[in-house]
Amino acid sequence: MKAEKQKDLAEGLLKAIKAERYGHSFYLMAAKSTEDAKGQEVFKTLAREELDHMQFLKEQYKSILKTGKPNKLLKLGSRTDLSGVSPIFSDELRSRIKDADYEMTSLSIGIQLEHDAMNYYREQSEAVDDSTLKDFYAKLADWEAGHYQALLKQQEELKEDYWSSGGFSPF
Repeated sequence: MKAEKQKDLAEGLLKAIKAERYGHSFYLMAAKSTEDAKGQEVFKTLAREELDHMQFLKEQYKSILKTGKPNKLLKLGSRTDLSGVSPIFSDELRSRIKDADYEMTSLSIGIQLEHDAMNYYREQSEAVDDSTLKDFYAKLADWEAGHYQALLKQQEELKEDYWSSGGFSPF
């Protein structure tokens, strides 16, 4: 691999590692800040997944620096199923929705983090020539898209009640 291309790949991986670190820290903070037991568990799970992504990216970074190419043996772990009507919080949260400012803010921030990560990984997947890197960036984009969809679904599920209870809308 040419030195300039190797440098670009390494810089792209470093940027992704930083983003995953921010995501990990954010989800740990969100887990500590919500009173909702399911929300605590889901945010901890999201934090673990961000940490797994970060470790995976670090190993690829080391491989690029050492060998000039990605490690084809590295694999991402399994993804948590975040489907369902209320993928992040328990139904109990709705009963105290007026006081759920932090939870709703956490959803908004998480949505933005995941959206940015998803788009970045898609861009990287399209930009690289190496099929191993192309595939792993595409998988990360898909993984982050799952997080994004779950957070967005939860926000949509709670939004009208939250706005109504706070007098933010005509509901």
